[in-house]
Amino acid sequence: MTEHPDREKRSFTSVDEYIDAALMGVDERLVEMRRIIRAAAPGTEETISYNIPAYTSDGVVVVQFAGYAEHTSLNFFPTAGVYATFNDELAAYKTSKSAIRFPLDEPLPVDLIDAIVRFRVNEVADYVASRKR
Repeated sequence: MTEHPDREKRSFTSVDEYIDAALMGVDERLVEMRRIIRAAAPGTEETISYNIPAYTSDGVVVVQFAGYAEHTSLNFFPTAGVYATFNDELAAYKTSKSAIRFPLDEPLPVDLIDAIVRFRVNEVADYVASRKR
């Protein structure tokens, strides 16, 4: 099982509730990811999207994060810009179309998370500006 057994049955309404339901040890990493994201994206709205913590700007998801028994992850949409910009730094991590997995037995890459979140803030701002034209 990859998630906390009680988490699979719950729908979360706040980030605090999500973190409180995390497995022991994972919760500390989630608190740290939240701190990094808030510092790098101070103008975003904190919410729950797809039952995980998300940060939005002008209705667009900037970044999400999640915790599992094997890893924590940073999720974002769209992904092409992030992967192109941070290709070398991301080579050390498992990735999917929309997530980077950070193994629990390694320290969180604070500087990388911060840089990706800041990149996404700018990417979303550019997208929102182009929509308004």
